[in-house]
Amino acid sequence: MIYAEVRSMAKLDMKTRRKVIDGQRAKYKKSSKKGKGLILDGICTATGLSRDRAKKLLAATGSVPLPGQRRSGRNRKYGRDTRLALEWLWPLMDYAGGRRLCAGMNDMLDALVRFSECPFEEGVIGLLKEMSPSTADRLLKREKDRMKLKGRSTTKPGTLLKKDIPVRLGTQWDENTPGFEEVDLVSHCGMTTAGEYVNTLDVTDICTGWTETRAVINKAQRHVFEALKSIRANLPFDMLGIDSDSGSEFINHELYRYCKEQRILFTRGRPYMKNDGCHVEQKNWHVVRRNIGYGRYEGAEAVRLMNEYYSLLRLHANFFMPHSKLISKSRNGARIRKQYEPPITPYKRLLMDGNIPQVTKDQLMETYLSLNPAALKRDMMKLLDELKGLALPE
Repeated sequence: MIYAEVRSMAKLDMKTRRKVIDGQRAKYKKSSKKGKGLILDGICTATGLSRDRAKKLLAATGSVPLPGQRRSGRNRKYGRDTRLALEWLWPLMDYAGGRRLCAGMNDMLDALVRFSECPFEEGVIGLLKEMSPSTADRLLKREKDRMKLKGRSTTKPGTLLKKDIPVRLGTQWDENTPGFEEVDLVSHCGMTTAGEYVNTLDVTDICTGWTETRAVINKAQRHVFEALKSIRANLPFDMLGIDSDSGSEFINHELYRYCKEQRILFTRGRPYMKNDGCHVEQKNWHVVRRNIGYGRYEGAEAVRLMNEYYSLLRLHANFFMPHSKLISKSRNGARIRKQYEPPITPYKRLLMDGNIPQVTKDQLMETYLSLNPAALKRDMMKLLDELKGLALPE
């Protein structure tokens, strides 16, 4: 009876509907739990109101507001201008989630203002800087890209030196000192691993998250070795150790001798255990896959363009993109509790590190102040469009 009575409101105009809701209020307050549920079901079905909203209206002492009347509660703080500004800024921050987005928002906005690239009013800039991660995620909900891509593994085991190159243990590495690197190859083979194709060497520092990438024409150990030496020369700190998977492009005599001569600690992960290289695996996605994608690339021209793109990407990723580090992990029965520190850019981690010389910090600061993130992103997009023109059809 109650449900049928409330369903009839769907044919009423708003003014009459308000009167009917007001009429249901007394009955709702006196009804049993089951009766209140039936009244709520009818009102939600007839009016489209959420269940929480219907509860508030029925529990209120006043009447339901008509369209155009001021509703109770706080005024909206972030309006359309702020949402559009956030949507404009989001691609510059590599479509980061709310936590990383808000952590890097101040640096990005300050750099844009410094180079007169910020098209927003001061009020909007202030609102963006004080925005919470949950609000950013909510405002960007309609713009979220839900596409999920899957890759394939192309690692072939190198067994020759496994006894000489130890599996990495926690006691061998000082993860609070810059210089201990996880390395990995990302294949750009498309849908098939047949033939030769371009690969990306990804080197990620465990302490700071500093990431360097180089494209190589294939997986031959000599190309990977030369790329690794080039990256080492470009790092703003000394390379103290490297940790790789068990692929033959890393587990070979040439790299083994080089590490012994240069006094670089060389360790490896366990076969088929990707979590042993979790830091670089994360960067494989965030830095390489999200930018280059899963297309197939072959030849020297693709390598040249990709490395030109990577020379800009390293600046964007290391100076403007914050990331979090795991502080602790504890288990309580079946529940695992993880605690992370606030997101911060690799550049700022280096500035705060006591092992980095002041000269290096000054050079990094000079580089940071010279970077225009909007111009950097435009140049990156031009190169990426040119590079994608070389992608082979599936």
